[in-house]
Formats: sequence, C-alpha cells, structure tokens
Amino acid sequence: MAGPLDGIKVLDLTRVLAGPFATMILADLGAEVIKIEQPDTGDESRNFGPFKNGFSLYFMSVNRGKRSVTLNLKSDRGKAIFKQLVQQNDILVENFRPGTMKKLGLDYGMLAVEYPQLIYAACSGFGQTGPYAEKGAYDMIIQGMGGIISITGEPDGSPVRVGTSISDITAALFTTIGILSALHHRNITGKGQFVDVAMLDSLVAVLENAIVRYFATGDNPQPLGSRHPAITPFEAFKSADGQIIIAIGNDVLWSKFCESVDKKDLITDARFNTNNKRTDNHDELQPILSEIMCQRTTDEWIEALENIGVPCGPINTIDKVVNHPQIEAREMIAKVVHEITGTVQVPGVPIKMSDTPGKIETPAPSLGEHTDEVMLNELKLSVNEVIKLKQEGII
Repeated sequence: MAGPLDGIKVLDLTRVLAGPFATMILADLGAEVIKIEQPDTGDESRNFGPFKNGFSLYFMSVNRGKRSVTLNLKSDRGKAIFKQLVQQNDILVENFRPGTMKKLGLDYGMLAVEYPQLIYAACSGFGQTGPYAEKGAYDMIIQGMGGIISITGEPDGSPVRVGTSISDITAALFTTIGILSALHHRNITGKGQFVDVAMLDSLVAVLENAIVRYFATGDNPQPLGSRHPAITPFEAFKSADGQIIIAIGNDVLWSKFCESVDKKDLITDARFNTNNKRTDNHDELQPILSEIMCQRTTDEWIEALENIGVPCGPINTIDKVVNHPQIEAREMIAKVVHEITGTVQVPGVPIKMSDTPGKIETPAPSLGEHTDEVMLNELKLSVNEVIKLKQEGII
C-alpha cells in the first residue's frame, strides 16, 4: 500500500541530523528521496559512531528509505546535473549555513526563477535573517542559547543537557510541517515557496509555559528536577525498589489518591486542598509524599494507582523501552537489512494512518549507491557519459 506522499519527489542536500531527520519523515510517508552527497566523503555523519561492520549506525538511524547520489556541486557540470534533478523534483531540502547555496548559485532566489513550482526548505541554526543568520550552530549551543538548559536538571545543580538532540529534532519536525504546508498551498495555487526554519526558533517555540510564566511573573523559571511547574504532585518519587512517576492533574484525583493511601487529612488540609495550593506549598508536601511512596515497589504502586485511575508509570531504561509490550504492539522498533551491516534495529514510524500508512522501505544507502541508477534511468545519460563524469570527479 502506497504512503500518503506517494508520487512526491524530494532532493535532499542535508547532513548530520536536523535536515536528514526531516527528509527521513518524508521518506517514511512515501516520498521518493534522493540524497545528494559530496563524492568520496558524503554526509559527515557517516563517520559518527556507533558502527557495525564499518557502517555508521548514526547515519543509518536517520537516512533510511533514501537513495544516495554523489554529485560535486562546485563544478559547472555538477550544477547543471543538479538543475536537471530540481526540474524533476517537487521539494529541495538543505541545512547548510545560510549563504552557502547562494555562493553556489543554487539558492532559492536563483532556482525559483526557473522552477517557480519548487518548494525549497532551509533548516539552519538561526534562520536566514537576523544578526546571527550566518553563524554556525550545534544542538548543545542552541540548547544553551534557547534557554532549555536553564530549566533542566535539579534545583541549584549544574546545567544539564536534554538527553537527546532536542534542538535538531524540533527543527526537523517544524521543517517537515512547513514543507507539507507549502505542498498544500502549491496544490491550490501551483506555486512553490521558500520554507525557512531555525533551530533556535524551534526550541523557543517548545518552551511552552516557561515563556508565559516569565511574562506573567517577571521571574526566570528555574530547574525543578522531575516536577511540573504548575501541577502538583506531578513528578518522580523513590519507591521501595526504584522510582515511580505520578501525575495527579486535578483535585478529584488528589482526593482518590489520598483516600487510597489512608491520608484523608491531606484532602482538607488548607495547604493542599487545591492544585494551586499544592504547587505553592510543594516544599511542604514533597517530604510527606516521599515517605508514603517509598513504602511500596514500583510495580505495586502502578497496580494500585491504575486501579483508582491515577496516571503513573516507571522510569524505563532504554532496554526496557525497546522491549515494552506497548512499543512492540505499535511496531515502534523496526528491522532493516543492509548489505554491509546485516540486520539493524531502528525506531519505527510513529505516524499511524488507516488508509495510507507509512513504512520503512529500505535501509540507509551506502555512499553513491544509486548514482548510476539515477544518471542512467532518470537523467537518461549514456554509459560513456557516466564514466566520464566519474573520471572528472563530478559524480
């Protein structure tokens, strides 16, 4: 069964994480993605570990379902071939530092003149405008500049990076949303457009209530460990054998919880009888709850709390996540088979669709694996032309 983006063709000039993650989503949803890479070197993430049989599993994890074509965009012939590919494709995605594509004469302003239907998406650290536009960026830098590190970690502790490259991933998601929105607009008008997404903008966009809390109070939000800044109790506690997360989001659940642990006096306690009061008096409530929660194991708490409708859960290590029955039922760990690595397990497709489901068609490509295929079958070059291009270092 074809995916929802069946028939859509994408030229992927992205590297490392943010851009490749966005084009991977498009590939998972059925788009045909051609990944353009520099001859001999390719995407620098091909050199990032871990490795299996010499092939980067970092690269494997975000480049599945794509075809790899090597092409030297610094040569005139390479640019001409690239424009031929642009003519055949719907979407171009790149995540170079702003100005790079303009130096090559392949920026949106140049390409849109010849290909007005082209959707051109650029994902960068700071976007195409503003005083920081031409600066380079990495996830850790953006996490710091974007403020998320300032609200992550334990109170009075050292700065703590969010455990995944959240700046790259949020930028990838917003880039994908922008591309699909532009595609819808083009379906109506026939006209493409430029999609400009910045990692910094994307991270600010997901700071959610930290922003409104600052404007409401004038105070800078601080790290709170595992607790929620506006809902209490909503955090992790030590259990008899590990940790348990409870999320009591309203006063009805609070009453049920207190009754279940034989602490009915807490229901009417003036310090804790509303969510706002519990949040304001968290420092007084937390030790009371800690004493209660350490009396049972995590599994015992989950069974007891689920019986009364109180949301709760464990803190799973990754080995438990990948073997969790819910993860298995949702097919969120998939297997791909590559000629070099053999079978590799990767995250599955999180978007479930009833009529046009996405799927992982192929593993990540070897460098230049599909160059001949594209040159011969899609650009209709002769065998001798392809041989000559290789000899000249253009492909």
